[in-house]
Amino acid sequence: MSKQPANHPADNIAELWSPGSVSAELRAPVSGHPLILEGMATDSTTLVDSRPDAESQLDDLHETIADLHDRLLAAEAHSMLVVLQGLDGSGKSGTIKRLGRGLNPVGSSVASFKEPDAKEVAEPFLARIRRELPEPGHITCFDRSHYEDIIIPDALDDLSDKDITKRVKAINAFERELVESGTVVLKCLLHISYDEQRKRFLQRLARPDEHWKFKESDLDTRAEWPRFQAAYGAAIGRTSTEVAPWFVVPADHKWYRNWAVASLVCEHLASLRSEYPALDGNADDFRARLAAPR
Repeated sequence: MSKQPANHPADNIAELWSPGSVSAELRAPVSGHPLILEGMATDSTTLVDSRPDAESQLDDLHETIADLHDRLLAAEAHSMLVVLQGLDGSGKSGTIKRLGRGLNPVGSSVASFKEPDAKEVAEPFLARIRRELPEPGHITCFDRSHYEDIIIPDALDDLSDKDITKRVKAINAFERELVESGTVVLKCLLHISYDEQRKRFLQRLARPDEHWKFKESDLDTRAEWPRFQAAYGAAIGRTSTEVAPWFVVPADHKWYRNWAVASLVCEHLASLRSEYPALDGNADDFRARLAAPR
């Protein structure tokens, strides 16, 4: 079969910003200035009327994503990288789990980035990220990402402003390279409130089957809430670009978070207009050969 010729993922991006689209509603400004997260709603449910409506639509979204992913996989002209960032308890793994219902396992993968080990510290910080990038036709979800390498050092003053700026420039160049090679980079901040995080931590402590999700270090990060909010805002402001913008997803309501991320994935996949490749050869000739006796 002849594969679909690649076009730049940004060629059709204008349609994502049409009024009423989830992409247009949740897109972070492309300004180069820090984003003030404290002023942004975490419990908004914009563009959907109720939880039942969202959950009903989510089933349809999964079916649409499944079709679009099959087309993406068959065409092999593009790939998609879904980057999920957010503070502990914001629901990164839960979002991926729900999104996975619409993805073809043959063409999808998940990478989770924890604190780098000694070998990873010794190499360029983007090296481990590059090893997990999606192949043509594939969709890869990042549970945390290369943004850990600027957000955490910024919040904890572990790197100088000069070194963080160098990493920001490297990330912007890296993502532009990805887009130019045919990868859609969809970056979502799961924006959760201080009070909602507390509720979710208490739920984890109350359930033995969720104790594995809780670490005492989560409370250390929570104690530095304003600094992490500022670090996230600075990172988003400096890396939300025309080719790889950020989307701020209100995450206090899990049902809305799942609906919003699935909607973003659906809109971005649809913008690629992937089509099944034409048969390479004559179908009648192939049928005749199949009908021939042994």
